[in-house]
Amino acid sequence: MAGHSKWNNIKRRKEAQDAQKGKIFTKFGREIQIAVRTGGPDPETNASLKDAIARAKANNMPNSNIERSIQRAMGAGSDEQLEDIVYEGYGPGGVAVMVRCLTDNRNRTAGEVRHLFDKYGGSLGTDGCASFQFERKGSFIIEREAYPDEDTVFMAAMEAGAEDFQASLEGYEIICAPEDYTQLNSKLSPDYEFVDMSLGPIPITTVELKEPEQVEQMEKMIEKLEDCDDVQDVYHNWDA
Repeated sequence: MAGHSKWNNIKRRKEAQDAQKGKIFTKFGREIQIAVRTGGPDPETNASLKDAIARAKANNMPNSNIERSIQRAMGAGSDEQLEDIVYEGYGPGGVAVMVRCLTDNRNRTAGEVRHLFDKYGGSLGTDGCASFQFERKGSFIIEREAYPDEDTVFMAAMEAGAEDFQASLEGYEIICAPEDYTQLNSKLSPDYEFVDMSLGPIPITTVELKEPEQVEQMEKMIEKLEDCDDVQDVYHNWDA
């Protein structure tokens, strides 16, 4: 499994959360709402909702905000209709980028995403132009500071059904097949607190940027995309 910049994305999100928690909570609130509308309000029977709630809690979203998002999705206080769209393209140096959005205005969101690709040396492409460079996997992030014994975490991950385990100075990333995502969460969550968890695209190979200008452009593009109200997740194969 190729390495990627999961920790950099998490750090950016945490920094943004400290600066503007309301905006970050709005993004997770939208995630919860669309999960409720597609699968119902019970997390025990709606795996997408259970996952969305777990991700929200991992990012310190209060229970009251979570409950309010569920109620909004059930029709209490909002008639907002959100559409789940993924845009694909390339950043500077040929870095493949996928941008997942939840929006109530497809034209507005497409214009904003295209503008940021163009501004920072990239280009927005057509459906499928970048997704073939990714594969769908489950990912669980655990901080090393909280669980310093790498061997113990590794054994727990393997026994729970993990497909791959990557260790770094910051912590551990546990990778699993999509069909094992729920099982792994159930087995590990009683003993481990996740910094982040997701079921989505992970790059098959990575691209290294050697020109400082391209590095700066890529950093800015990711930062500005993640700052967009309609953008939920940014996936890329840049080896940062």
